[in-house]
Amino acid sequence: MIKTSTSHSGFLGFSLVFAQHFAQLTKARLSFSVVFSSIAGYILGCEVIDPNELSLLLFGGLAIAGASNAFNQIIERDIDAQMQRTKNRPLPSGNMTQTTAFWIAVVLSISGLSALYAINPKTAMFAAISMFLYTSVYTPLKTKTPLAVFVGAFPGAIPFMLGWVAATGSFGLEAGTLFMIQFFWQFPHFWAIGWLMFEDYNRVGINMLPSGKRDRKTALQAVLYSVWTLVISVFPVLGITGSLQISLVAAILVALSGLGLIISAMRLYQKLDHQSARQLMIVSVIYISWIQIIYVIDKLI
Repeated sequence: MIKTSTSHSGFLGFSLVFAQHFAQLTKARLSFSVVFSSIAGYILGCEVIDPNELSLLLFGGLAIAGASNAFNQIIERDIDAQMQRTKNRPLPSGNMTQTTAFWIAVVLSISGLSALYAINPKTAMFAAISMFLYTSVYTPLKTKTPLAVFVGAFPGAIPFMLGWVAATGSFGLEAGTLFMIQFFWQFPHFWAIGWLMFEDYNRVGINMLPSGKRDRKTALQAVLYSVWTLVISVFPVLGITGSLQISLVAAILVALSGLGLIISAMRLYQKLDHQSARQLMIVSVIYISWIQIIYVIDKLI
């Protein structure tokens, strides 16, 4: 079930080792970043923060994200075993059995969906759609076509708008705008990752890049989608996205952040090197968290 070393004997040692493998299986840090987006969306959508709803969203979001990652690792266990970046994960390393991982994923799925359903049925529905698309469509497509990134952008864009749906119980223009922000953002982000991990991915038949190569066609796509990310991110300042609106000051801050994303993508286009791809990846991570913080602060003040 769970392997332990002689240096980790007893219940405490087992618990620590299990917690470590559990965190790796569910990609705990990634799951927390996903839930951060949902919480930001919830704050933007609610009139008054309900601690019970927020707690259910936090727990349910973490559980669904963790379950999705666990199912993903079960499906890709053979691929993970061949890649330097993933060969030490619990399943390919033999530190956890497939059966244990499966039941962890099942328990997380049921408990997560139950928590989100307690908020409102639509929240649970969108979470279930996200998990299905990620595990049953995006994951198998990764070895088939670079279009997997496009498919994966749909479940990846749900968390931000999920918080709004949790707060309001409805999906409208506001939630759709939040969805589109995170949808467009994912392309330069994941293409930067695909650029960095090209050799590792290529070894197992995965190609995340739109042109199939680390060339200017791929880099140009990253620039274009960075531009679209900036455009949709400042769109709420126009006052035509329903109750989701931002001030001019917030829009300027978002625009400046977006320019940083575009400049990073343009640097990759000019240099076509590993360092520029890494910079784009880092800048993209900072960008999505930063604009969500700007949106929230702008509403609260």
